[in-house]
Amino acid sequence: MKIAIASDHGGLEYKNKIKKHLVTKGYDIIDEGTNSNESCDYPDYAKKVGSLVVSGQVERGILVCGTGIGMSIAANKIKGIRAALCSDTFSAHATREHNDSNILCLGQRVIGESLALDIVDTWLNAEFQGGRHQNRIDKISELEK
Repeated sequence: MKIAIASDHGGLEYKNKIKKHLVTKGYDIIDEGTNSNESCDYPDYAKKVGSLVVSGQVERGILVCGTGIGMSIAANKIKGIRAALCSDTFSAHATREHNDSNILCLGQRVIGESLALDIVDTWLNAEFQGGRHQNRIDKISELEK
């Protein structure tokens, strides 16, 4: 699976740790930055990853900032993106099964590192269930029009 990952300065440490974790598991990772602790604007990175997901160049995306809130707000402005901010594994599993989320958002300042990695693994291993949930995804798509 090909995954795009990015962060702002507030999520740089976790972005790098998640990237390393995923590479060791055999995932193909596209790193869209940032690569510096200097202050930067999270919407720029949400746009980069969101564009790759929507275009089909990657299957999924992961975004990290201080709380994950800014990234999720920005990413969800992109038509076709269903970004989910998760801080527990149950939500990570449910958002893939029920919402077919295509971007995972995490907050480096609000969850521990090992939990972040567990959330990533849970999210990547869960599959969309379709069925009655597809009808709801279709309604979300209608809202974008």
